[in-house]
Amino acid sequence: MDQTVTPGVSGYAPTPPAARMENHGSHMVKIAMAGGQDVFARSGSMVAYEGFVQYEANPPAVRQAASQWLTGEGAPLMKCSGDGLLYLADYGADVVCLNLDNEAMSVNGTNLLAFDAHLQWGVERVKGLAKFSGQGMFNVGISGTGWVALTSRGTPIVVDCGRGEDETYVDPDALVAWSSGLKMKGKRSMKAGALIGRGSGEAYQIAFSGRGFVVVQPSEDSTDRLRVRG
Repeated sequence: MDQTVTPGVSGYAPTPPAARMENHGSHMVKIAMAGGQDVFARSGSMVAYEGFVQYEANPPAVRQAASQWLTGEGAPLMKCSGDGLLYLADYGADVVCLNLDNEAMSVNGTNLLAFDAHLQWGVERVKGLAKFSGQGMFNVGISGTGWVALTSRGTPIVVDCGRGEDETYVDPDALVAWSSGLKMKGKRSMKAGALIGRGSGEAYQIAFSGRGFVVVQPSEDSTDRLRVRG
């Protein structure tokens, strides 16, 4: 029996890496692993790898931050090291790869898929959101020069706030990440309550201004957030 691979199947074969982190399709990230270039990744997100890649669950750096994460499920990150190609995904969510150049960003913890281990990071409370929504929110702050992979429920939009002359308004439950240097303030809208976001009567938005970007997903499921009551 002929066991040759059909052309239709070969069209999904891996391609040579062109960057440290890049998409393989819209729902998977491919990471070019090399000695001394470790990665922190969401626990359980590995779907395949080539070469020699090792995994360390609950590494010391994550254990130190676990008490602040407040997920109730322990540390949600693993450390990946070795040489080869590593493929990560998160239940078919869309994946976005960002290359930070001496920049800082704040990421919703449930949207964080992977990031270079040499980047500076820590769990932080988003005080601006708690101030106007009545909810506390814990994000992961990441800074430095390196790669970050985010997930999104659907194809996201990355809004460049440009020169900072205009404000960008975002539903807080659709937020994925934003540049840490942006200014934030809350806005309430009674008239738009039935049309914007979810809930009854009153809609909340976050106004961003300054230089930087905001990543927004086409989803408003607030149950994803790492929130605690204020």
